[in-house]
Amino acid sequence: MAGMASCELWNGNPPSEPEPQHELELVFKDSIYQLTGVGVAANGRVFTNYPLWSDIYRYALVETKPGNQVIPYPNAEMNSWQPGQNGEDKWVCVQAVYFDDADNMWVVDPAAPRMAAVYQQSYKLVKINARNGEVARTYPFDSAAGTHAYVNDVRVDTATQYAYLTNSNEGGIFVLNLATGHVRQVLQDHYSVKSDPAYTFTVDGHELRKNGKPVKINSDGLALSPEGTWLYYKPLTDDKLYRIRTEYLRDEGMNNAGLGEKVEDLGHFTTTDGMIFDHDGNLYLGDIEHYRIVRIDPDLKMHTLVQDSLLIWPDSYQVSKDGYLYISCSQIHKQPEYNNGVNKRTSPYTIYRYKLD
Repeated sequence: MAGMASCELWNGNPPSEPEPQHELELVFKDSIYQLTGVGVAANGRVFTNYPLWSDIYRYALVETKPGNQVIPYPNAEMNSWQPGQNGEDKWVCVQAVYFDDADNMWVVDPAAPRMAAVYQQSYKLVKINARNGEVARTYPFDSAAGTHAYVNDVRVDTATQYAYLTNSNEGGIFVLNLATGHVRQVLQDHYSVKSDPAYTFTVDGHELRKNGKPVKINSDGLALSPEGTWLYYKPLTDDKLYRIRTEYLRDEGMNNAGLGEKVEDLGHFTTTDGMIFDHDGNLYLGDIEHYRIVRIDPDLKMHTLVQDSLLIWPDSYQVSKDGYLYISCSQIHKQPEYNNGVNKRTSPYTIYRYKLD
C-alpha cells in the first residue's frame, strides 16, 4: 500500500500505515540476474549493475532498454572479465552506479567476486561520461584499503571535487580527492561504522543468519546533504543513523580520534541499505524489515513514504531530475547463503520509481 503518513517522530516503533496516494511504477525487471544499483541520467536513461556474487551472472553494468532489455555498458569488452585476467581496466564485481549533480556517472567496483578477497587490488571508482560512454578517469583504492575491504557506495560533491564511499565489510569511510586521486580511509575503528552487535536484524519474521551466525553488515549506505555540508551514513544491519561535517573529512590534518569526536549520533530510524537526499533536504531511507521507504525531513522527523510487499530488500536510490525516486530491489535476504542453501526468491529483481511531492 502506498502513500504518506502523518508526521511523527521516530521513537523505536513503526510509524502508522500510510494512506493511499501514489503507486510504485515498475521501470525494469530481471527474472534471472541479481541487480543491486540504479543510476538515472539527466535525460532519463536508466542504468543498473549486477555484482558477481554467484554463477548466475552475465554483465556487470548495463543500460536498461524498453521491454526489460539491456546493453552492456560502456561496452561488451569492459564487461568481459574472467578470473586470471587483469581487472584494472574491466569490471570485476560492480556494486553501485550513481549520477552526480553534473550528470557524471560514477561506478563502484569493489572487485571482490562472491564477496571474497579483492582481486589483484583492482578495486576502483570509475568516472564515465555517459553522453559518449568514455571512461574519464579511474581511481584505484589499493593505497587505502586491504584485500578484505568491500567498497560499497559513493556520493560525489561536485563543488569541492571530493567523493565519499563506504567500506561495508570492515567498516570505514573513504575520502577521495578527485583532483589529485589521493584516497584515505577514516573512522575504521569508530562505533558509527560498525553494526551494533546487540541489534537483531529480522526480515520475514526471522533473524538474518549465515553459516549459523547473525549477519552483520557495517557502514553501507551514505548520503550527501544538498549543499555538501554533511555526510550521513549508517551500518546496514542496525537502525542507527550518523552524520559528520564534510569539512572535517576533507581535513587531512585530523586523525581518526579527532574525527570520531565530530561524529553526530542522530538516533534510531530504520535498517536501510542505501539512502539519498532530494534537493529540499529530505533524506530517503529504506526499511528492509518492514518493506517500506521512509522520508526524514530536515527536522529529523520520519514519515512513511510508501509501504509495499514489492519492496523486497530496497537497495539503492537515485532522485531523477523530473522528481522521481528510483528504487532497486535486490532481494539479498532471499539468497541461498542466508537460507540454509535454499533460494527463496519467487519474483524478479526489480527497479521501481515513485513520484515525489
